[in-house]
Amino acid sequence: MLALTRKLNESIMIGNDVEISILEIKGDQVKLGISAPKSVPIYRKEIYIQIQEANKEAIDSSASMDVMKKLFH
Repeated sequence: MLALTRKLNESIMIGNDVEISILEIKGDQVKLGISAPKSVPIYRKEIYIQIQEANKEAIDSSASMDVMKKLFH
């Protein structure tokens, strides 16, 4: 992991297309601004984990459906 220190109104570039800016600092909270192409999905980590779990459940249930179809054919 790369750890960088930034101050208010400073930015970090990821590749050529993604810019992360420090917009506001209040106590222990930092407000970030992210500028990226629409093709780059951006999620809070807890939401990303929920999406991954839902996708895994969908794959598992679709595999279960395939097994059930084979049993009844």
